[in-house]
Order: sequence, then structure tokens, then C-alpha cells
Amino acid sequence: MLMRTDPFRELDRLAQQLMGPGTWSRPSVMPMDAYREGDEYVVAFDLPGVTADAIDIDVERNMLTVKAERRPVAKADDVQMELSERPLGVFSRQIVLADTLDTERIQADYDAGVLTLRIPIAERARPRKISIGVGSGRQEISG
Repeated sequence: MLMRTDPFRELDRLAQQLMGPGTWSRPSVMPMDAYREGDEYVVAFDLPGVTADAIDIDVERNMLTVKAERRPVAKADDVQMELSERPLGVFSRQIVLADTLDTERIQADYDAGVLTLRIPIAERARPRKISIGVGSGRQEISG
């Protein structure tokens, strides 16, 4: 069998072991993607192995905070762990949202270990045409 080696994977694993799992006061970072799709801003977080009830999403003013906890899987007493590389603990990410986003209408979906937030762009921030008046625009009424 052909195996590729990645020297940085071992350094990452070692650093994570030394620092321990994330806690609520010192959470680990979760990977994410962010992009605009039409009139929405989409943010996707990778949270494999996390149950939906272990995810907490808060918005205060323009600060979006996502916290999640990956808990250990219950094992029988006679199980002896041979290798454990999947991180456990708390993961968190904070994003400052622009004033142009409508934080009142955020939608959250969780599927296949990916949390996807859809944040609509506020109506006031969408491009619009401005009509131009011609002339003075005054009319005289005679009676």
C-alpha cells in the first residue's frame, strides 16, 4: 500500500495533544468558508461528528458567534483505544458582520457535518435605480 507522509500533520497532532481539547473558555478554531450567493451571504462551518444540539449560534449587534462541542463517543469497558486523532472538545468562531446584512433573518441548516448559515443582504443595501426628474417639476394650478 502506498502512503503519503505529511510532516506538518504530526506537528499539528502534537500541538493539539500538548494544548489539550478546546474548552468553553479556550475553544479551538473550526474551519469555514464564506461567500456571497445572489442576495445572501453564506457561511459554512465544518463540524463533523457534532450533533445539532451541541451547536450554539448567537448574534449580538454585528457579532456572530458559533460554538460547538464534539463529545467523546461512549465506549464499552473492554475497548482499548489504539489511535485517536479526531479532536474533541469545544470549537468556536466569531465573525463581525457588516451593517448591510439582515441579522434578523439568518437561516441555519446542519447536514452531513456542515453547518450552513444564510444571511440575507438588507434591503437598504441592495443596489437600486434612482430616477432623475427633468425640469423644475413645478406646476401652476389655475382656478
